[in-house]
Amino acid sequence: MTPTPRRRSIPLPVPKPLSGPLPKNSRVLKAAAKNTASLLVEALPYIQQFRGRIVVVKYGGNALNGSAEGTDDALASFAQDVVLMRAVGILPVVVHGGGPQIGELMARLGKETEFRDGLRVTDAETLDIARMVLVGKVNRDIVSAINVHGPLAVGMSGEDANLITAAQSHVDLGFVGNVVVVDPTMLQRLVAEGIIPVVATIGADAAGQAYNINADTVAGALAEALEAEKLIFLTDVEGLRVVPDDPTTLIHQANLDVVDEILRGGGAVGGMKPKIEACAQAVRGGVARAHILDGRVPHALLLELFTDSGVGTMVLP
Repeated sequence: MTPTPRRRSIPLPVPKPLSGPLPKNSRVLKAAAKNTASLLVEALPYIQQFRGRIVVVKYGGNALNGSAEGTDDALASFAQDVVLMRAVGILPVVVHGGGPQIGELMARLGKETEFRDGLRVTDAETLDIARMVLVGKVNRDIVSAINVHGPLAVGMSGEDANLITAAQSHVDLGFVGNVVVVDPTMLQRLVAEGIIPVVATIGADAAGQAYNINADTVAGALAEALEAEKLIFLTDVEGLRVVPDDPTTLIHQANLDVVDEILRGGGAVGGMKPKIEACAQAVRGGVARAHILDGRVPHALLLELFTDSGVGTMVLP
């Protein structure tokens, strides 16, 4: 029997230790890793502080429409922020507008839009359009974007489970409503189950008549009713300005006295007025902090929540 020849072992080369400077891409990767670790460490105390607390986020139609990233990318980025908040134990409740989207559909239907003091004059036909856009389009888009990451979000409007009881704001505005009563029971149940509620701002009166309600006003009322830790507005400007047309007059932090003075002096105009009024009302009602941020900035929500510097304007007592 012929013996099986032994296989020769071939010695592997021993790698020489690296000497000299690291390749450029390695230095870049190390710097990026260090920066990421620093951001996580910076975020830790905020995660601990806000864990188990409700944060109401109003996502404006202008923030969605006005992003340089494009509508789809802006919505995906917002959804990632909200899902990350939930993943670290924060309890987000999303309230959304849809003014530009309503205006676009009205234009396509050949119907003119009229505003008074930042509020859309709403006849019966305009109310039907608003319900279609807010409940049937924008709400579904936001819910779907969040649920890409798992079964996390449920859409609803103020008409569902008597969440928002409304009354007519002014006869000249038509079917524009004010918030009369908020029943947060359904929102509390959803949040307790780990669900992210996404709320369209159509309410109804005791007789079932629907009203279109300013989303900023609704967000403030829900934050107060839910005893939220924070109320955050994502819009298409970087925050509150002393002079509305001058970006250099941006206010990074303001207490209620400063906010009241700006409101009395006419410094909050157009769509900024209901936002800053809602901030003031919510903070007076027990919400710890309210914020106005530029929602066109990628991940502005995370920058405000989890970094020392933050972005935009913060309103405090």
